[in-house]
Amino acid sequence: MVRYMVLHFSYTFLLRPAAISALCLTLLSGCVRQPNIQGRGDARLQGVWQQDSIPYREQLNSFTEHRLKFTCDSFYVDLTTHSKVNYYEAECYNQGIWKEYAKGNYAVRGDTLFLAGTFTKANYKQKVSGCYRTGRYTEGFLIRKATATLLVLESLNDHRESAMALKEKIDCVPKPL
Repeated sequence: MVRYMVLHFSYTFLLRPAAISALCLTLLSGCVRQPNIQGRGDARLQGVWQQDSIPYREQLNSFTEHRLKFTCDSFYVDLTTHSKVNYYEAECYNQGIWKEYAKGNYAVRGDTLFLAGTFTKANYKQKVSGCYRTGRYTEGFLIRKATATLLVLESLNDHRESAMALKEKIDCVPKPL
């Protein structure tokens, strides 16, 4: 009985070429080839942004200054951390001041900026070991204000605001991937 039902199903399916054509058309039309070119990103962000001041920095145990570069859909970030507390081994602590670097791609959804990339060396080449953080770099920021010369971001992680001044405007020229 089971063998007959399987054969009957197979023959019934084979007898319906319209159903097969519709299924193939649905599967093929769902695939869209993306162009092999870099995305344009958000026009408001294109440039180099520097955080010039940190409110209440003397009272904080640790804080991080940001320098962000947005070019098309890519970002490069330099993080300078000042800390009164040693989180790392003695040779990495560097008297409480250290730099980290990351690069990747970003997306803006509504009023939120998402950065997704990897920690790198100072030359933005892959970092696999060493002091400080390695691996994935993911951050989210609420865009509080974005003008031609001022970018105010609020970290979704610690809710600290970063007021950043535009240091250099960059025009996006998408490059092949």
